[in-house]
Amino acid sequence: MINSLFIGVDVSLQSNQICVMNFDQHKFFNLKFPNTPDGCEDAINRIKNIHDKFYFDKLVVVCEATGMYSFHLACYFSSHEYLNNFNTEVYQINAHDFAKYKDSFNNLEKTDHSDAYILADFARVGRTKPLHPFRGSQYIALQRLTRQRYHISKNLVKEKLYVMNNIYLSFSGLIIADKKNKPFSNMFGASSCAIFDNFDSPDQIAETSVDDLLDLISKVGKNRTKNPNEKIVLLKKAINSSYRLDQTAYNGINIAVASSLSTIRFLENELKQVDKAILDTVRGLNSNAYNSLLSIRGIGKVYAAGILAEIGNINYFKHNSNLAKYAGLYWNRTQSGKFEKEDKKFSQHANKYLRYYLIEATASCVRMNFPFIKNFYDSKFKEVTKHQHKRALVLSARKLVRLIFGLLRKNQYYSPINSNTQSLIN
Repeated sequence: MINSLFIGVDVSLQSNQICVMNFDQHKFFNLKFPNTPDGCEDAINRIKNIHDKFYFDKLVVVCEATGMYSFHLACYFSSHEYLNNFNTEVYQINAHDFAKYKDSFNNLEKTDHSDAYILADFARVGRTKPLHPFRGSQYIALQRLTRQRYHISKNLVKEKLYVMNNIYLSFSGLIIADKKNKPFSNMFGASSCAIFDNFDSPDQIAETSVDDLLDLISKVGKNRTKNPNEKIVLLKKAINSSYRLDQTAYNGINIAVASSLSTIRFLENELKQVDKAILDTVRGLNSNAYNSLLSIRGIGKVYAAGILAEIGNINYFKHNSNLAKYAGLYWNRTQSGKFEKEDKKFSQHANKYLRYYLIEATASCVRMNFPFIKNFYDSKFKEVTKHQHKRALVLSARKLVRLIFGLLRKNQYYSPINSNTQSLIN
């Protein structure tokens, strides 16, 4: 580290402020370059002149992970022909980690010069040791697709929650009915959406004959609806328990519901298209790692692709705890003297996309009764009386991380008969 050159880059849309220093904090330059290929090449030529004169053993480049702005620079520096001839490492650091380190500098002004200097100093004091270097553009296509899926999924959930408010105003009985008395198991299935599309108010449904309702449900369900007569009875019951509004109120609410249902259909269709693109893209990547994840019952093709896109090379992580921390599946310890706080806060400063896919995969493992996760989930669910599901799910996700780490590091498939699971998670 002593004979290393440390390079801090404060990235913005139009320019990159680059500070270059040695271990003794001697600044060779702290200049602004255009955020373009020519700007990067100009900066590298200046670094080359310094390297040719003093010959450093290692070059460490650190920039803040500022959305997509830092990607091109990190990719350019990590793949540059001249820099690849030497021991060059490029890191994108979390904005939260940078802010915490910056707080240690007293009375330092907020400028591009100072931020670039602090980023270089971040590398100089060895803060990059627990991090993994930028892995280039190998996974960028898959990562953009899996993150787009995350984005669509979040918007889909948000839209469904939003439309439920409007459905409650017009058909309150459908919302307040308990699970046994709900006419539709899926509020956004074909049958329920057909009801919302074809009827403007509960009274219209109440006045419609049973035969007409049966024909409608059979038609949209393609004659595959189970117990349609029972659904009609429960629907009539829910309608009778619904509040009634003036017709003028129904007009506006129905337009809002129709708009939301149209948006939900669009997002669901886009989700299918993105899922197909994910499966087409993941085939060209590490097939062994991908198939290792698929060997875990409950982790499907899309979840496996999402996890793989965010992890990249498992060798970047020395221990499963490092992977868990990267995903945000850890809890900060609070201890003073003999006192240690039991209620620990869940970390939010990590890779939210990896955390999403790990937790979704864990929930799928529970639904699929994958014993290694399901048994652990059940035991944690019974331990407390509050937030049982969320707590058990997150703790089970942490256990799944240990299994995933062991499988990927040992390049193995999960097999409860032919493998020792305990050896994988140690």
